[in-house]
Amino acid sequence: MAAIGLKRSRIVVASITAGLKQGTQSLTQLVFRRASAADLTTIVDLLADDILGATRETSGPEDAAQYREAFSEIEADPNQFLCVVEDGSEIVGTFQLTIIPGLSRRGAKRAQIESVRVSHSRRNEQIGEAMFKWAIDYSRSHGCALMQLTTDKARPDAHRFYDRMGFEPTHIGYKLQLS
Repeated sequence: MAAIGLKRSRIVVASITAGLKQGTQSLTQLVFRRASAADLTTIVDLLADDILGATRETSGPEDAAQYREAFSEIEADPNQFLCVVEDGSEIVGTFQLTIIPGLSRRGAKRAQIESVRVSHSRRNEQIGEAMFKWAIDYSRSHGCALMQLTTDKARPDAHRFYDRMGFEPTHIGYKLQLS
């Protein structure tokens, strides 16, 4: 089967201007780029900087090999885009996009967005909105007919955010723990 072939470049993919804390006039220039292995520790720290992530992520050396292996698999898959979002030299967010080819909806591709995190110290600065707008534009430009996500029931703030971004809770998701 042929891969969809997302750009493999590590170069800056795009930049976008986002507003800083509500009520201020300052703006920040965000840079969206493909993650590199050098970003891995920061990405794991962002994933763990969350009430649920803190229970399932670890940044200790004992787990570093597992994260490196997973990163290598993501990096090698042309249907994956692990994104880091930078403000200057600081990584302020991350997310993973997966382009999924399918037969349903007349062979439509879909984008699955996962592992969305904004640095705790940078929340409420419209960075999340900028990340989703960028991800939606990227997905459209790669032929996706829809974007989907799953969210934990224990995240009511995230649910409100997704509602504001235009997502609709149209399905019920199920998970089966395999390990």
